[in-house]
Amino acid sequence: MNSKVVNSLAFLALTLVPLSSYAQKDASVWLTNPDRSALFQLQSPPTPFTNSPAKDPVIDVDDTKTFQTIDGFGFAVTGGSAQLLMRMNPTARAAILHELFADDGNNIGSSYIRVSVGASDMNDHVYSYDDMPEGQTDQSMAKFSLDPDHADVIPVIKEILAINPKIKILASPWSAPLWMKTSGVARGGVLKPEYFGAYADYFVKYIQGMQAAGIPIDTLTIQNEPLNEKNTPSMLMLESEQEDFIKNHLGPAFKKAGIKTKIVLYDHNLDHPLYPLTILRDPTANKYIDGTGFHLYGGKVDAMTQVHDEFPKKNIYFTEQSVTEHSGSTDINLSKPVARVIIGVSRNWSKNILLWNLAADPQNGPHTNDGGCTGCVGAITIDGEKVTRQVAFYTLAHASKFVRPGSVRIGSNDLEQLPNVAFKTPRGEKVLIVSNISGTPQTFSVRDHGKSFTTSLNAGSVATYVW
Repeated sequence: MNSKVVNSLAFLALTLVPLSSYAQKDASVWLTNPDRSALFQLQSPPTPFTNSPAKDPVIDVDDTKTFQTIDGFGFAVTGGSAQLLMRMNPTARAAILHELFADDGNNIGSSYIRVSVGASDMNDHVYSYDDMPEGQTDQSMAKFSLDPDHADVIPVIKEILAINPKIKILASPWSAPLWMKTSGVARGGVLKPEYFGAYADYFVKYIQGMQAAGIPIDTLTIQNEPLNEKNTPSMLMLESEQEDFIKNHLGPAFKKAGIKTKIVLYDHNLDHPLYPLTILRDPTANKYIDGTGFHLYGGKVDAMTQVHDEFPKKNIYFTEQSVTEHSGSTDINLSKPVARVIIGVSRNWSKNILLWNLAADPQNGPHTNDGGCTGCVGAITIDGEKVTRQVAFYTLAHASKFVRPGSVRIGSNDLEQLPNVAFKTPRGEKVLIVSNISGTPQTFSVRDHGKSFTTSLNAGSVATYVW
């Protein structure tokens, strides 16, 4: 074989070696310190991998162990969020939406959003898409209209899609139209059994209407917080009711209409894993269900793994968590929410993470009266044209900028004082998020394929390492 052929084959072999084999050169470091001396700031110079022995404690990153594929990270674009954004001048609005959603390597690249089907408690008033005068009904959905969302929600989502056309959208209802409920009012009540079919048609109309407006709904949860009847609006839906609704009404209605939107059940706290498990154990309901949605206001995060282990072919979604800093503190409280939500949730099989909510005004509004969330701080605070980035913004940024859709969670050993999670991206990069939840500085090593670097994090600091 002549030398030219040998050299050509050697070059080809070199180009086919996985990127990870050459990745351990330098790690870029993005840091947030609690005293705000660094706010999601790239550190210089990058940290080099070396052949020197790693120093305990060691975080071993292992890309031979793979877990779930990631769909994305993002926020709930509530009606109130959209209203505040639409009040901004177009230039200011475009700037903050690009910072939030552009996948260009220069911004935080949120890749998933949640919207409400009708009003949530972070709207300035309650509405559905089929409101009727008291005493009247509309089982045929003849009066259905998305008009309430045309002023703010739909325009904002279309701007986001223009920035990032691949963004995934999850939709959740807070309540059925009031005429369908036993109570006839926004807060609490139960869906009347005689309207299960009409409510399924309501969702079909919603998915089709949003699609016609240029907004594809990837995923639908059946009911936001079905065991919470304290919000305005809200609706109680026990697992027996949700099971009946999915298998006998919504699933068949979606199938008949050719709707591919994924159905996700539950959408509530991790303290009741038997709720989704009971429904998933019904084979008729199970065939229509893509997965289970969770919040973490109650319960333990490993309940997600409990559901995954019994039904490993069904997906796990994390659909809501409010992340705020302590009132009056000048420090930014990032280490614990990153550890609890970004790291804890990712280590328990979730394909996504959605924080609540995108934007609020300085008074934590708009919200509904008598049952709206009065303490829900947005990821950004919008005061006219002024935008202030809050703890949820930086919490999400540490993952969303680097862990792009299609990334896969890979192995890493979790340390008590340094909880962490690792991913491999579609580009072959590795991403490690580490949070120092201890009260003292921590020095540690990160090891990958025999090479390592030693670094440190101040108490309460968070870092994302990319190589």
